[in-house]
Amino acid sequence: MHLVERHLVKQDDPRFAVLDTAAFASKNLYNQANYQIRQTYTQEDKYLSYVEVFHRVKGMECYKALPAKVANSILILLHKNWISFFEAKKAYQEDPSRFTGRPTLPKYKDKIKGRNILIYDKQALGKRAFKKTAKLIPSGLPIEIDTCVAEFWQIAQVRVVPCSDGYMIEVVYEQQEEQGQADVDPALVAAIDVGVNVLAALTSNKPGFVPRVLSGKPIKSLNQGYNKQRAQAQSRLSREKRLTSRQLDRRTTKRNRRVEHYLHTASRRIIDLLVEESIGTLVIGKNPLWKQEVSMGKRNNQSFVQIPHARFIDQLTYKAKLVGIRVILAEESYTSKASFLDRDPIPTYRADQTNPAVFSGKRIARSWYRAKDGQIIHADVNGSYNILRKSSSDLSQLGRGVGGSCSSPQAAGRLNG
Repeated sequence: MHLVERHLVKQDDPRFAVLDTAAFASKNLYNQANYQIRQTYTQEDKYLSYVEVFHRVKGMECYKALPAKVANSILILLHKNWISFFEAKKAYQEDPSRFTGRPTLPKYKDKIKGRNILIYDKQALGKRAFKKTAKLIPSGLPIEIDTCVAEFWQIAQVRVVPCSDGYMIEVVYEQQEEQGQADVDPALVAAIDVGVNVLAALTSNKPGFVPRVLSGKPIKSLNQGYNKQRAQAQSRLSREKRLTSRQLDRRTTKRNRRVEHYLHTASRRIIDLLVEESIGTLVIGKNPLWKQEVSMGKRNNQSFVQIPHARFIDQLTYKAKLVGIRVILAEESYTSKASFLDRDPIPTYRADQTNPAVFSGKRIARSWYRAKDGQIIHADVNGSYNILRKSSSDLSQLGRGVGGSCSSPQAAGRLNG
């Protein structure tokens, strides 16, 4: 499994100028190669392959300004972007409903402000220098990169990614999954329902397991503050006939990093809990296009879309695999509307269905769901149990002895956002 170690190089870092010059050169090569492809495609309806583009640009200054391996990696990246465009175009023609808009050609990067990623594979890193100093030295760059990776064979590549306040150096390395296998039982299954006010509601078929809820309010509050600042900045920028500013970019970057940190902490807390409970299977509810088609009211929609649940699910997935927990992504339609306590059947949503599904209970407040007999259950816990129930083929033991804990789930601990 590939993991990523990140190092932020800010503008006051001595390494910044070197990285900025290289990223600018990377942009020049990317734009020139993209120009060659676009012109041929729009005028001759022909796509230039990676090899054809290489032969066209290999004698140009933009190619010679970078080490050959780095320059080739930029051409490969551009080639992948075009392949993705063609695949998206084909899929759009087959079913436009899967997209929010028509796929567009890969764009040019800004001539002055534009910067492009730099990719250094293992062959473009100094193996001898690493063995002597335990630091990585990218080819053609007079800089050293500290890393926690112990062995050079683990290194896959180093990426230098432009961001609003500097450059993010990403060390991609190999981590063997069997190294950290925990003592877990695959027959014990947990389920997660992700949301806004409750980022994750966790339930399990393990007897005596007390459901946990992990708050999403810190992220929601962070987004609200950011949205207010962004609205004020955009109002000022519109009067100045500008689209963005460095200040707005810095605020966006800061917001993104704080959200990323919170999600990492939350996902780590959940995986540690599963290991502690010896739970070996994790089911996560997810629907296709749930962010595009969600209808929760304007205010809730904005909060839901701005919380990167897909990123949260990715973090849960790779951390679970590292300790030997199997992850299943399950379809979750109607799990929040069906009554777990009444064992309502849970159908799968279809756009062409004529008869609306009818359920025994209903949600009576933001956090509570009332069953047919009047029992109260936490609404997110109800949804999580239904995800567990919908994904399971053996429901005979599911839910025994959970009545009290469903109405009063435990918080999964306080996290600092």
